[in-house]
Amino acid sequence: MKEDFIITSVCRADLENNYDTSDISDETMEQLASKMANAYCDSGFWIDLPIIADYLKIPRKEKV
Repeated sequence: MKEDFIITSVCRADLENNYDTSDISDETMEQLASKMANAYCDSGFWIDLPIIADYLKIPRKEKV
């Protein structure tokens, strides 16, 4: 059974309206993606997860 499911990504095109992306390395993009993932986990992921899981009618475990 699959364990991880990708929920989003970031690419140079996401930056192009506001930033010069001509010299951004893959390493910098990986750092940006990592920091974006951390920011989402810190600010919205744990709030959104139960709301969306409930909307999809994923059964909750009974509390012991």
